[in-house]
Amino acid sequence: MASNTSDAAKTGESVLLLGATGAVGRHVLRELLASNHWTRVVEAGRRVTAEDVLQGVVGKEKLVQKTIDFEKLDVCGLKDEKADVVVIVLGTSKAAAGSAENFIKIDREYVINAAKAAKLDTDQRLLYLSSTGASSSSFFLYPKSKGLTEQGLDALGYKDFIVFRPGLLDNAERDKPRMVETIFSTINGWMPSSISNVSAIPVGCPSSYPFLAHLIDLFNQVTELAKSIVKAAQVGSKSLPAVAGAVTESPKGLPPYHIIFNKGALDLAKTT
Repeated sequence: MASNTSDAAKTGESVLLLGATGAVGRHVLRELLASNHWTRVVEAGRRVTAEDVLQGVVGKEKLVQKTIDFEKLDVCGLKDEKADVVVIVLGTSKAAAGSAENFIKIDREYVINAAKAAKLDTDQRLLYLSSTGASSSSFFLYPKSKGLTEQGLDALGYKDFIVFRPGLLDNAERDKPRMVETIFSTINGWMPSSISNVSAIPVGCPSSYPFLAHLIDLFNQVTELAKSIVKAAQVGSKSLPAVAGAVTESPKGLPPYHIIFNKGALDLAKTT
């Protein structure tokens, strides 16, 4: 059974994961638990992973579960967990949130406030799952919120900040499927197996399939994305391999941070 104590492991790194019950988060949790790099994995959220879901999961003895109220983060003790790395894969959609106001609260305010509550005055690393097209200047709610969230997290002053901007998620298995992902996943499923696996498409794909180059920017398997996030969490921006294609973003008046796009995430997942 997962531990409910907060005794830190004596060796190795500890990680705090927010959003572990989501489409990507559930896979990130498994990757963290399976990795020998992490000696302590703290799952924090409004709800935590059910015990029956954890049956047979490798490394679950390292797991500490913490139920929190995002409206009362000042008393949730996230800072007390003293996490070396904070990973945030928390997010929602306007449809799931019920309104634009609730969407902003969950997708932006909860994320930034949680990261602030967990921050230490150490060489702490922060990773955030954003979205393709994220931009604080966008006219559209979703990408604008993601862009503003990135900037809000950056302003907190973590020593190392890495953002993932994946494309559409394939096999996301969400509680409430998103229409665009469902449509494109269906199209992807109709393709011959030899060309439908976009993670296997090389750079400069055959001229007979020019449209495949664009699919690289559209799809990402949730399992592969989870692997990439955990690998980046482990090594940090300074040790990311070149295949990750990390780009440095330097918002005016804020520290630079590092962005990994869809193709880079796919390629990072393949590294050992």
